Amino acid sequence: MTTLTISGMSCGHCVKAVEKALSSVPGTQNVQVNLEAGRATVEGNADVQALVAAVKEEGYQATPTDA
Repeated sequence: MTTLTISGMSCGHCVKAVEKALSSVPGTQNVQVNLEAGRATVEGNADVQALVAAVKEEGYQATPTDA
């Protein structure tokens, strides 16, 4: 599982956009985005840099975390 810190989200639409972006990355099995915590968890074997790039393409910032 990969955990990302997401910045720039402010509403439910933002959450849906980030979920869709992360889900589009090959190897992603399950995505959960938490607006209040500013975090996303991704299950599967997707490449971390591909996940970060997908979020950035939507206009948000993503940083891999260790937690």
